[in-house]
Amino acid sequence: MTTISLPQAARSRSLDLSRNRYVAGLRTWRGVTGLVLVGTVALAGLLAPWLTDADPDAQGPQALAAPSGAHPLGTDDIGRDLLSRVLHGILTDLSIILTAVPAGALIGAALALLAGTSRAADLVVQRLFDLVLSFPGLILGLAVTAILGPGRWPVVIIIALAEVPYFGRQLRAGVLVQREREYALAARVGGAGRGRVLLRHVLPNAVDPLIVQGAVALSVGVFIEGALSFLGLGVRPPEPTLGSLISGSVAYLDSNPVLAAAPLAVTTALVLGFTLLAEALNRGART
Repeated sequence: MTTISLPQAARSRSLDLSRNRYVAGLRTWRGVTGLVLVGTVALAGLLAPWLTDADPDAQGPQALAAPSGAHPLGTDDIGRDLLSRVLHGILTDLSIILTAVPAGALIGAALALLAGTSRAADLVVQRLFDLVLSFPGLILGLAVTAILGPGRWPVVIIIALAEVPYFGRQLRAGVLVQREREYALAARVGGAGRGRVLLRHVLPNAVDPLIVQGAVALSVGVFIEGALSFLGLGVRPPEPTLGSLISGSVAYLDSNPVLAAAPLAVTTALVLGFTLLAEALNRGART
């Protein structure tokens, strides 16, 4: 018969309860609506090659054309198919935030675990988080692009850096609480070292807040990418992003509102979807 030690049993029960709470949260109207919005937008981006055969970068003779059979959303100011650019812009945005947010989470988590090893390390990590948070997002973006220039990877770095202190502080708070729980004390009494206790016993029970923070960070990442592209500091043209499409439509709001409406609607759906998912996961975690 297999026996489970006290720390292992406590950790297993805690993880099962957390998993069930999050699933219950996703089954609420907020969770379902968020999943539908994000899933629909993501699916549209993934199916871009099949939904339209137009090259998103190919210029045509009809600039600012009205919606038609050939161009369901019309064309932009240099004749490029708007539907194709919006769909490929979704792919660009998702690839950026789905790279940047996990990177920020991993770096923040590593620093939070480092902070849990000693009081001196905790002090250094806290000051590092304070340093990053002291820079407004726009200033941080300007600093990084001044060094690296505009482009996809600078945007990824900016989003990741902006999210590091939020993930790090969330996990640090969880580590401080969980390392004083009975199962962690029992593991230490059983001879486990500090690093083993942190990684095998404390970390699995302290990561719950990161799940909610991840959904929040994804919505923030959409905002950051959009703001940087709107200011011309994001992905280099002609590669489409939702932010650059909105920026390029400003001059034509009166004559061709569809040019702005399409990327704005998609951006709103993404941000709203991630926000609703964060709320649903947060409510589930508190039940």
